[in-house]
Amino acid sequence: MVTFIPTRPGPLADVPTFSRATGGAESNVACAMAALGHSARWVSRVGTDGFGECVVAGIAEYGVDVSTVRRDPSRPTGVYFRTAADRGSGAHEVAYYRAGSAASAMSPANVDMNAVRDCRILHLSGITAALSADCHALLHRLTAPAADRPLISFDINHRPALWRGKNAARTLLELARRADLVFVGEDEAAEVWGVTGGPAAIRRVLREPGALVVKQGARGATAFRRQAPDPFEPTRTTDMPGTFEPSPTVTAVSAIGAGDSFAAGYLSATLRALPPRQRLRHGHLLAAATLTTPTDLAPPPARAHADHLAALDDAAWGRLRLAPGWTQTAWAPEEANTP
Repeated sequence: MVTFIPTRPGPLADVPTFSRATGGAESNVACAMAALGHSARWVSRVGTDGFGECVVAGIAEYGVDVSTVRRDPSRPTGVYFRTAADRGSGAHEVAYYRAGSAASAMSPANVDMNAVRDCRILHLSGITAALSADCHALLHRLTAPAADRPLISFDINHRPALWRGKNAARTLLELARRADLVFVGEDEAAEVWGVTGGPAAIRRVLREPGALVVKQGARGATAFRRQAPDPFEPTRTTDMPGTFEPSPTVTAVSAIGAGDSFAAGYLSATLRALPPRQRLRHGHLLAAATLTTPTDLAPPPARAHADHLAALDDAAWGRLRLAPGWTQTAWAPEEANTP
């Protein structure tokens, strides 16, 4: 969808002008993955309007394959406005204009299912499920058990404004339990399901996914992975202890989009088969790249730079301070031997 971002802080009623950008959780992840050097495809629907062309062209500029995006001549491209305040702030406002949009008409009947499934990881979001009954049906179909399905990544991404009059708790729990890898914020779990008590309590509610990542804000994140089946008792699996990795200290400019960047960093490290702690650290580093810029997406650090930082010992990682511009800081490979 097209996002309109205020040119100055303040309530929407008082903001006179906005700048235009491209927004969307799944497209943010696709763009970040492409920027990290992976092949990424974005599958969606836009209207045959200028906003639709803007969205498709903007995402394609990142190197994302948009060849299967459908143009809908009878529905407009979705639009939303937001304040400059961070989403977690009480001053944050959003105004969604997505009812009847082209994307809200996605369904199993009009989406290229082969294109969606032709990947190693299929990343989905709870936002899509909130758009319409057809969109919910699409996600239900894509998360159905199948021998040839890709790894299903699902970000809860709870947006209360999109769920009015709908059962967000039941729908999001159902979809999360059908996924292989789930991202959820500690605050989201409390808001949607009333689950408190930390990551372990959330894992007790979401035992089905092979991996669960609980984002804990500025403190860090905890990842749970299910242990491989015992070859002598293949029906039995047990959880491995959760792995907690603190976030580096970040001088944040805006938190918008940081969750999508975290998911991209974690998924990138997953595709590279890095250890659990490295996956979390790459998630933190990609989130920090976005946190230190005013936009929803930010250029990631060079892979060698990110790998070097992710490999720091615990003491050096704890001393890490990331401020605006850190991804563009000159860094030489020889520094890898002198953390």
